[in-house]
Amino acid sequence: MERRRALAGLLCAGAAGLGGFAPSSPVAAAPASARTARATAAAGPRPPASLLGDEIRRLPTSRKVLALTFNAAWDVPGIDTVLAELRRRKLPATFFPTGEFAEARPAAVRSIADAGHGLGNHSYSHPYFDDLSTAERADEVRAADEAIRAAAGTEPLSFFRFPYSSTTPDAIADVNDLGYAAIEFSADTNGYLGPQGGMTVDKAVERAVDAFAPGAIIQMHVGSNGADVVLDAEALPLIVDAAVADGYEVIDLRQFLVAAPGTR
Repeated sequence: MERRRALAGLLCAGAAGLGGFAPSSPVAAAPASARTARATAAAGPRPPASLLGDEIRRLPTSRKVLALTFNAAWDVPGIDTVLAELRRRKLPATFFPTGEFAEARPAAVRSIADAGHGLGNHSYSHPYFDDLSTAERADEVRAADEAIRAAAGTEPLSFFRFPYSSTTPDAIADVNDLGYAAIEFSADTNGYLGPQGGMTVDKAVERAVDAFAPGAIIQMHVGSNGADVVLDAEALPLIVDAAVADGYEVIDLRQFLVAAPGTR
């Protein structure tokens, strides 16, 4: 019932900003061979055991917190609006670009990193991982890591999101073995479908609000399927208003990482 009241009160909810967050660590340029050799998540902070062994659709917490995440695999018309809204609210988010996206849109990926948001890994070419061998999965993850690293100039996070959210126990184990947690989502707003796919801003917001729970992970997209309108960019402030009205704090996924052995 509280969630429904929050949805009904979207337009009058407060727009209070929440706490800051630490930006990704910049990395110096390295020869291609060196980048390839270290193109796994093991170089930086690692996922704890609580994030391994299964796909993560809710964070392991009982606190009223939730995480905002955005996939980036196609176009970019929503990025400026999304980043401006996050900046205005002083909110963190995690972005999951593909390697192909990072190569095609390096300025967009750099703008995300420069804004201080975390960059996860959404594979290189967005295939169905259940159709791939262990070696092919590793190639997809490592190639994406290298492309994101080159575009952003920052250390990518040890978070992987499966294309199409198509997970299997074997694929999750392979990703875990590479040093990544499989971060999926509690709800996808489906805003990427656009008006031509039957979606509206209100429907996108409702899908997010219905998933509010401690540790919820909301998935959105910075683009849309060939349309100029990006419903998730328009829905973002309303989703945040609803979260604040319902007593939720938007947190950074990086809070759940732990230092690699031998670091402080």
